Amino acid sequence: MLVNASYQPGDFFLTTVTDLCPNTTYEFAAWVLNIMKPFNSIRPNITFHIEKPDGTILAVFDSGDLPVTTSPVWNKYGFLFTTPSNNATIVLRISNNAPGGYGNDLALDDITFSPCGAKITAQIDGSSDTVNVCEGNKNVYNFSGNASSLYQNPVYQWQESKDSGTTWLDLAGATDVSYLRLPTLSPGGYWYRLTVVDASVAGITACRIASNLLIINVHPKPVVDAGYDRVYIKGHPVTLLAVATGENISYNWNPPLYMNDTSLLNPKVSPPTDITYTLFVESSFGCTNEDTTNVKVVGGIFVPNAFTPNGDGKNDIWHIPFLDRGLNAEVNVFNRWGQLVYHVSGGTVSWDGSLNGKPQASGIYVYVITFKGNEFPKMKGTVALVR
Repeated sequence: MLVNASYQPGDFFLTTVTDLCPNTTYEFAAWVLNIMKPFNSIRPNITFHIEKPDGTILAVFDSGDLPVTTSPVWNKYGFLFTTPSNNATIVLRISNNAPGGYGNDLALDDITFSPCGAKITAQIDGSSDTVNVCEGNKNVYNFSGNASSLYQNPVYQWQESKDSGTTWLDLAGATDVSYLRLPTLSPGGYWYRLTVVDASVAGITACRIASNLLIINVHPKPVVDAGYDRVYIKGHPVTLLAVATGENISYNWNPPLYMNDTSLLNPKVSPPTDITYTLFVESSFGCTNEDTTNVKVVGGIFVPNAFTPNGDGKNDIWHIPFLDRGLNAEVNVFNRWGQLVYHVSGGTVSWDGSLNGKPQASGIYVYVITFKGNEFPKMKGTVALVR
């Protein structure tokens, strides 16, 4: 709210507040900004009044002159007052004390009434107020609270927030000074607090007083993929195509053998025999995950020269074993008239002897294999289709 003060001091804001709790201490607070920059301008000076509806004053607070600043600076002004025991309705009156003229302009925002009750404490038994665990953790935690003896007939309610305190929900049945928190499987931040209110106003949620926060952070496991299996053709090292993400992760390979650099997520490997590598990943919170990849060791690329797609379940498909897809090989097969009858690029070779669903005739077909990375020379040969 922007206020351009009048020349004569007087009230500029007056409202009645009806949703407060009786016989309860509140902190009133408001944020105020002097919107004038010149130091020779009139400085706003305001007074906050809390009154009964009949005009009886419950509390008064003077702000004094609001300072002049070269850039906007909000100042918080607040004080305590206690609502009457028979009627919680109060009147808020804000008055301008400075004369009008050049200056005395202000902005007012965030007027709040916060209940102030006896102190309430909460704790996680055997731990600090904040616990960090990993996804899948099955620990059970006991929360306990302590409310001041000033509460004559306290009503307790534990609450949970899953959005960092923006919204709070009552936990069903959690109406004792202690609460057993069962494991949560889903990652996220889980905040808890104990609220207390006297039984006489238990139906008014705004009258609750809350404890300090208890926080259980469930951190996700790292996401890890060691990559698809590779084929190592001797003399041509292959790269492990691993991917890992998470909260400030670290990782290591096991076994750390035949690698050009064991600290890399994508090392080149040259094992002498078939081997399985396991990638272990750990987050900064100790959450772990792992995945494996296999490396097959061969002397070269073997291309079968015949297959029999007759549906007997034996040698029905033309495969090229150990043609590692990481080589980005392009395979083309032509019939005797030069027509392309089969094509695959960077994938698994699996030809059933047909073209567009139509079986091809028995005969000799020519294949051509090229490698996009030019790591290997072009391969050309024939394959016999026998029905």
